[in-house]
Amino acid sequence: MCPYVFKKETNTSSIFWRIQKVIVFSLLTKFHKMKHLTKKSLNDLCYQIIGAAIEVHKQLGPGLFEQVYETCLEHELLRRNFKVTRQKSVPIIYKGLSLDANLRFDLLVEDCVVVELKAVETLHPIFEAQIMTYMRLLEKPKGIILNFNCINIYSQGQKTYVNEFYRMLPEE
Repeated sequence: MCPYVFKKETNTSSIFWRIQKVIVFSLLTKFHKMKHLTKKSLNDLCYQIIGAAIEVHKQLGPGLFEQVYETCLEHELLRRNFKVTRQKSVPIIYKGLSLDANLRFDLLVEDCVVVELKAVETLHPIFEAQIMTYMRLLEKPKGIILNFNCINIYSQGQKTYVNEFYRMLPEE
């Protein structure tokens, strides 16, 4: 009985070890693709995205629909020569199958920062779960939630998020 338990524990440990190796390999592969990125460059990019959002908010103020802010922020970022992708489908892989679940992100800037726009009275925890999920599924290191229904974007209307991809980036 004891050898069986030992063997089972060894197999379980072996399986967990293999899973950890696969995860680390996957992260290193993603990291290699993002090697031109640094934490500093990514933080500077986010600072510029928030600056563009402040400009949009200054021009429009609160009280409009998300889609209006999304269109204007996309225009402002393009005007500032950033690469912007808007309303693209987020790939869902379920049990090895690629499924179209009609899940879409708002903006992706420079192919590394997911931007989720809101025009709500209160930012709820589900919004954080949403951006973190988009970041994980898209394999992007940083995300920003921008809420345009506020007085001041910088102090009240923005939150940034990072994940394991960000943590693997070099400082400079």
